[in-house]
Amino acid sequence: MLWTALVLGLAGSFHCIGMCGPIAFVLPIDRSSKLKAVFQTFLYHFGRLLTYSIIGVLFGCIGKGLYFAGFQQRLSILTGVIMIIIILIPSSLFNKYNFSKPLYKIINVVKQQLGLYLNKKSYKSLFLIGIFNGFLPCGLVYMALIGSISTGNIINGGFYMFLFGLGTIPLMTVAISVGNFLNLAIRKKIQKAIPIFVVIIGILFILRGLGLGIPYISPSDAKLQISNDPANCVTIENEINYERRIKIN
Repeated sequence: MLWTALVLGLAGSFHCIGMCGPIAFVLPIDRSSKLKAVFQTFLYHFGRLLTYSIIGVLFGCIGKGLYFAGFQQRLSILTGVIMIIIILIPSSLFNKYNFSKPLYKIINVVKQQLGLYLNKKSYKSLFLIGIFNGFLPCGLVYMALIGSISTGNIINGGFYMFLFGLGTIPLMTVAISVGNFLNLAIRKKIQKAIPIFVVIIGILFILRGLGLGIPYISPSDAKLQISNDPANCVTIENEINYERRIKIN
């Protein structure tokens, strides 16, 4: 299900233009040299992806703990359900119970650092802008983090967030290069479609947890199960040998 991170990033990049676009529009890029501008843009994106990956590793640790506790299938189903519920909950209710309020002090520090480095034209500043940009609160980042937990793996958790960030690069690069290229009406239409993509991804996570035996989408229960008893473990090799014996008989 790692590919869902890339889809979420690509679809969500339209949302990113609205949220992070103002930062992208005023990046201290040296446009006198195309090569220099490309490298500076790369540093900004690299900083963002590094932050996303580190956060993904941390959330992957949570997923790993749940995975080895035997919640791997339930975790995938729960991930999908949470994604869908978050989309269905009215934004007014979220604004009323803003769960990010305890982080406001940290967010204010991040914003202050962003403002400081946005006024500096250097390779270091572009990289650090990307680092701090990755810590800014964003609904789609939260969705991706839920997905990273469902991987049940530290490395995959980080890679999931890396792929999410990778998906946002194309449109964010266009925004950096040409500025605000989408008018308000088009952005609104696109943002209305984003929840549909999130719901689809949520459904895919639920299908994965159900273990319906659909290749790549909903693998069988046996492939999702783990056990502390080696005698109860089902490996891919054993399963292939079992299928071969059935065909021979």
